[in-house]
Amino acid sequence: MSEDRRVEDLLRELAPQALGALVRRYGIFDTCEDAVQEALLSAAFQWPTEGTPDNPRGWLITVASRKLVDHVRSEQARRRREDRIALATPQAELLSRAADAEPDADRDDSLTLLFLCCHPALSSSSRIALTLRAVGGLSTTQIAAAFLVPESTMAQRISRAKQTIKSSGAPLRMPDATDRAERLQAVLHVLYLIFNEGYVTTDSNDLTAPALSAESIRLARRLHRLLPDDGEVAGLLALMLLTDARRPARTGPGGDLVPLAEQDRGRWDRELITDGIALLTETLPRGQVGPYQLQAAIAAVHDEAEHVEATDWPQILALYGLLEQLAPNPMVTLNRAVAVAMVHGAAAGLELLAALECDKRMAGHHRLLATRAHLLELLGDHTAAADGYRDAARRATSATERRHLTARAARLTSAQS
Repeated sequence: MSEDRRVEDLLRELAPQALGALVRRYGIFDTCEDAVQEALLSAAFQWPTEGTPDNPRGWLITVASRKLVDHVRSEQARRRREDRIALATPQAELLSRAADAEPDADRDDSLTLLFLCCHPALSSSSRIALTLRAVGGLSTTQIAAAFLVPESTMAQRISRAKQTIKSSGAPLRMPDATDRAERLQAVLHVLYLIFNEGYVTTDSNDLTAPALSAESIRLARRLHRLLPDDGEVAGLLALMLLTDARRPARTGPGGDLVPLAEQDRGRWDRELITDGIALLTETLPRGQVGPYQLQAAIAAVHDEAEHVEATDWPQILALYGLLEQLAPNPMVTLNRAVAVAMVHGAAAGLELLAALECDKRMAGHHRLLATRAHLLELLGDHTAAADGYRDAARRATSATERRHLTARAARLTSAQS
């Protein structure tokens, strides 16, 4: 791994911890977030050439604190806030030791920050967008791709969300039981999106960003320890473990994408699979089953099959049917169409996809186009399938996916010549 990449992964991991430390100390979310971003930029330029500091977390917090104080002091119209920060942070402390050199210096506020970003004053979409930015470290471009909206729209949404948090005056602390229950669904959705961005990046030359997935799993484990009896928290953690277990086999020696059906299952992480299935087995009998538990159950069916021909597609189709009733969305329908094709034939799957083509959220989406091409290939219509793969490749945002789809189209074309 290059030094630049190692620094990038480290900064992604430390960013929410630094932001949590500043928000806990100063309580000014938007200004703290800006200061941390400036500190991250400084680190990205300095660390690869000058070396990573002995205490990188302390370095970030110290630099961000100084930038925050400088920013406040430069705004004469905000004198009262400046006085409050100046009193809370003596200049001697900033100059003499790391800003997190206090009794709880090892405290990680990432989970508390997650709940703060899911404040009830924010809309559901704004909560998720802000958390992906502040805790997940995703760029505005990546978040916009996850929401299927223009980047400018997402930038405005994040800016408004930061202003709302600022106006609310909410402190950085874990909400009480009632408030926590109200925010939990948004928190779970955020963790799910962060994990997915790490599993299939939207705008990178690499297929996966393991640091993002690892961070979402770490936060999900902490959330599970906090709420051990919540079935959906356990379900989401199980889903992450069962999905991430396949990561070692998802790319070939050259970094090319390897589809699930073609993966070497001997490379799957059996420890993660065992942990995920054990968690799911413990959770499912407890009561009402939610969407994350159903998705985890689907992942478990795939992971338990010794080879692709042994996959229990009828069970997967039944689970997708329940999931579509419980939490309908176009991506669920897309996946159910594949299961329908595997059980009832590719023509039946294409019939289901036809309804999705009228959904404005999915029209022209590369995954819909790629799935349609795959089903056409199964039917033997290789010309239409190749055209579909090429169309999907043009619309894919991941370079790895584009290469894979282009290669599939080329293979079908060469087979006909």
